[in-house]
Amino acid sequence: MTAGRVMAQPLPASAPRNADGERPLVVAQVVDLTSGQQDISRDFLAGSRSAWQDLNARGGVRGRTVQHVTIETDGTPAGLKAAWQAVHGQAGCVALSGCVGNGAAAGLVALQSAARSASPLALVAPWLHNAVTDSEAETVFEVFPDHQIQIAHAIKTHASLGVKQIGVVFATAQIQHQSQAYVLQAAKSLGLQAQILPLPGTQGPAATQLTNPTQTIILFVGGTPELHAFASKLVAPPGRQCFVVALADVNLQVLAQMGGTPKGTSIIATQAVPLVTSSLPVVRAYRDALSRFFDEAPSPQGLAGFIAARYTAEILSGISGPVTRASALSALQRRADVNVGGYIVAYQGKKRSNAYVTQSMLTQDGRIIG
Repeated sequence: MTAGRVMAQPLPASAPRNADGERPLVVAQVVDLTSGQQDISRDFLAGSRSAWQDLNARGGVRGRTVQHVTIETDGTPAGLKAAWQAVHGQAGCVALSGCVGNGAAAGLVALQSAARSASPLALVAPWLHNAVTDSEAETVFEVFPDHQIQIAHAIKTHASLGVKQIGVVFATAQIQHQSQAYVLQAAKSLGLQAQILPLPGTQGPAATQLTNPTQTIILFVGGTPELHAFASKLVAPPGRQCFVVALADVNLQVLAQMGGTPKGTSIIATQAVPLVTSSLPVVRAYRDALSRFFDEAPSPQGLAGFIAARYTAEILSGISGPVTRASALSALQRRADVNVGGYIVAYQGKKRSNAYVTQSMLTQDGRIIG
């Protein structure tokens, strides 16, 4: 694939009109489906698609159909720029919603910030791990808790159990550069000692710290393939259980299918959404829509995609007057509290003021418990 090539459904030059003569509202979603992001992005996209299809089946937004357009990129700067330009150049597009994964979302935030467009496009509920700046928050609207919040939650859970030390593994040097300060800060605030272990792929004597760690709780910061490669080589201390705690970029369903979790090791994934077994209305709606439109099992990433679309639809539905790019942005900038079927999106100033963080566990026998 050529870098910058926009894949999948292109934005329409002219969309069919509704019965009342109005064109459908266009909402775009940029998705990185390359191998390193596929397990997250694929489920997230299915969740978003099921939400928009369910919404249209119920009459759309104020009687107008929503045309949900997906643009796939290869995740490179050139690919992201081509996708962003294609979306931004389409006058009928009123918002970018649920862009995924983290690298693609961060790249779009940077493009958005640098563009200084006279007609800015709102970037709603991206799958983004780093908090945006105040200037970026003018057009970027976070919904999901970032890595700093996820890390603090993961560490706090184990500190409450009397744990005094955790090991920390970063999948890559880049991830370590981005997240190490958050980890150390969270551990210090809870009176925990965090030992940074060598990067995966390290050779020589240091490599034994990865395969035979002295800590029984390891915080892993990275994606599903990297976690599988790390966890499959773990040797738990004799007679003791080893827990590997990951963040929201790990898909436990995919990890279970990959297999290879060694004896004595359980994987815990911190999630940026409610448990998929929750009785919250938005979770029930997600499971119902997914079963009707896709033959797939529910996942936290899919639920996140569903929530991203539902939040976007709630904002669009609340606009008085014509729904345009400008009116959508203005409505989002008011940052009113929104209850998305029990999932509350609230802000203090330009920052999220609440965060819904949960955890699920993949046991040694392949069961997922939440």
